[in-house]
Amino acid sequence: MSGRRPLVGAALAAGLALLALSAAAAPAAAETVIKLATLVPDGSVWDKALRRMGAEWSRATSGRVALRVYPGGVAGDEPDVIRKMRIGQIHAGTITISGLSEIDPAFRVLGIPLFYDSYEELFEVLERLEPTFAEKLRGKGFELVHWGHAGWVRLFSAKPIGTIDELKALKIFVWAGEDETVQWWVRNGYKPVALAATDIMTGLQTGMIEVLPTTPLAALSLQWFRQTPYMSELGLAPLVGATIVTRRAWEKISEEDRAAIRAAARKLEADLEREIPSQDETAIREMRSRGLEVVPTADAAAWRSEAAVFARTMRETMVPPEVYDEALAARDASRRRNAAGGGR
Repeated sequence: MSGRRPLVGAALAAGLALLALSAAAAPAAAETVIKLATLVPDGSVWDKALRRMGAEWSRATSGRVALRVYPGGVAGDEPDVIRKMRIGQIHAGTITISGLSEIDPAFRVLGIPLFYDSYEELFEVLERLEPTFAEKLRGKGFELVHWGHAGWVRLFSAKPIGTIDELKALKIFVWAGEDETVQWWVRNGYKPVALAATDIMTGLQTGMIEVLPTTPLAALSLQWFRQTPYMSELGLAPLVGATIVTRRAWEKISEEDRAAIRAAARKLEADLEREIPSQDETAIREMRSRGLEVVPTADAAAWRSEAAVFARTMRETMVPPEVYDEALAARDASRRRNAAGGGR
């Protein structure tokens, strides 16, 4: 027995050395894994952009921070994602104005119909109000990482819509949870139907909803246009969202790594800002080749008048007046600059 001990000891030492070498060769696990949930479709332009950003987070932080994306609503609708973020099941979300407005009503100012005539006006407002939005999110336990752009909202419908009266005759999708918005629609003669975003396709297929405000790229990506073969010529509003992270998760990341994360996030934001408008136009051409009909607007002045009534209601009851006024000032400054021949 005693003669075998050196052999056993040598084998054990060799084994330990091998394990040590293997551990040294294996990539280190990320110190922080950020789980991000979103409604953006799996494989879509937005999903791919988020995954590229995640790869850059890992590279720029030498693997200390990793991003794990859960797309396509697998974690539920936006209210579900926000609830899961608050209890720590999810650390981040890429969410639309609807979800952001559930956190703080100030974000509703970004989605007022016909408030913006161009992306330039939207970007002016975002730049002016970003410190306000970031502060409001921090007060609710979240950190703003970057904005996301999804295109310009049009009305997709089962029947042609050229006038306000034609819109009022049809059942229009409204995000579940937006009770004040639903009440406004009802008071003004519309037929809102509140649904979770994850139930949109079912709602369209069953006739529960007949009008869907969405962007061309989203309508194509999610095949909603097959149930809504008519699209309004008039663009209603830009669809903007943001990626936010819980403060608990954010504070576990070093200052150096936060800077690297923000740099990658801002690159994603710039990429979407540059690419999405042209992809929206490409989506319209693709859907038209498959039977989509673009419906001319019969009376643009009537639509703008109705939108102005909605905007006044927003300022009085649904958006903090000081936020609305600051957004209006930024938008009007952009218009004056453009009228004078200047740019942003």
